[in-house]
Amino acid sequence: MCGVVGVVSKSEVSPMIYDALTVLQHRGQDAAGIATCDKDKFNIRKQLGLVRDVFRDTHMIQLRGSMGIGHLRYPTSGSQDRELAQPMYVNSPYGISISHNGNLTNKEEISQILTDQNLRFLSTDSDSEVLLNVFAHELQKQGTSTLSEKEIFQAVRATHKRVRGAYSVIFMINGVGVVGFRDPFGIRPLIFGSRENDLLGPDYMLASESTVLDTLGFNVLGDVSPGEAVFINEEGGMFREACIENPIHTPCIFEYVYLARPDAVIDNISVHKSRMRMGVTLAKKIVNLKPNHDIDVVIPIPESSTTSALKLANTLGIKYTEGFVKNRYIGRTFIMPFQEKREKSVRQKLNPIDFEFKDKVVLLVDDSIVRGTTSRQIIEMARSAGANKVYFASAAPPIRHQNVYGIDMAATTELIAHNRTENEISEHIGADWLIYQDLEDLIESARKGNPSIQQFECSIFDGNYITADIDSTYLQKLEKTRSDEKKSRKLN
Repeated sequence: MCGVVGVVSKSEVSPMIYDALTVLQHRGQDAAGIATCDKDKFNIRKQLGLVRDVFRDTHMIQLRGSMGIGHLRYPTSGSQDRELAQPMYVNSPYGISISHNGNLTNKEEISQILTDQNLRFLSTDSDSEVLLNVFAHELQKQGTSTLSEKEIFQAVRATHKRVRGAYSVIFMINGVGVVGFRDPFGIRPLIFGSRENDLLGPDYMLASESTVLDTLGFNVLGDVSPGEAVFINEEGGMFREACIENPIHTPCIFEYVYLARPDAVIDNISVHKSRMRMGVTLAKKIVNLKPNHDIDVVIPIPESSTTSALKLANTLGIKYTEGFVKNRYIGRTFIMPFQEKREKSVRQKLNPIDFEFKDKVVLLVDDSIVRGTTSRQIIEMARSAGANKVYFASAAPPIRHQNVYGIDMAATTELIAHNRTENEISEHIGADWLIYQDLEDLIESARKGNPSIQQFECSIFDGNYITADIDSTYLQKLEKTRSDEKKSRKLN
């Protein structure tokens, strides 16, 4: 889960990209970067930290140019390393930079080919650098000094044939333009739009979420379709082309559960409305399981669960209140690299309002349960605040499997639902009753917003990896890179 943005304009783009990255900050708090092209001159600034900390006035002045790309990175198995911050850049051919959201599943295979056959040097173990060099090599094969949309789309087609996995990617080609495309399944989101720039002509933007376009006054032109490429040249001409045959649209279901902002619309599905529907189906499940439940009040775990919790309470006809005050200056806990840091952050992030809990049967609602760290501590807070009973509802089903498509949640053995029954999970987090969303209800909650989408990427719940290239060997190797122990060794 990263945030990407690309802009082509007749005026300076760095302020627009900066504003866009602040809107997308929830998609990555590890590192931020902006690259721009001023005629043939390439400019870049990237560093560890939040957008507001990475860019100062002096940096923005240096980021001149009428086209550029930006990136937000969240902590992954690669740990905190400035070399892994994006955009990444390669000189040959033309000068190309990349902002990538996702994960390649055949990285090692392609890396070997790039080194041995394509004679390209890789300086990191990043799959984004691999994708950058694949695209650069395919552009070089076009054998022309001037690139048109024809050569660019041909390079995209060739790239699709070589790489597998999830990728929403934006490339900037110096002196040529910006091109964005999604993998053949459309796992990770990418949307584009335009706005009029006085008398200068339209500005164009590609971004991870529609909210960016809305905030900056762009009109949404559509989602980039699976396998499709959108190219905007330096003069402001916009071209679209399907670069694969028979794509199977399979967006990531977790975007609707947690990753995206609630005001985003992804693949024509309102995230807010999908979360409302999750609340309704959860309420129906509660009634089916315990028609005579004794719940006094519904309290959300802020903020991604708020919509579901409110709708759940309304459906049940019981009181809804916000019982926790959130410190918004603490990052997302499930992506923090170490257990001690996650536990400390939970206490720093949330504080209960005691009287909302005292002497009540409380139903806490969260978007999902990953390691159980947050859930266990929140339940302890509720009991300390005086709750008689603490029930816990998850808007998502149990997370039992690793994600290989760009969400580095945890090693499988660190997932609380791994090899545990729901009763065992409930006991582990200290809940008096635990209710999980059913997968069928979760899928329907999203699909109702766009019935044309027949399937979603749900591997963290069902273990079904749609790229059909994930075996036990791959997962075992991934397991070793994602454990807290492994990450700790990298930093020591």
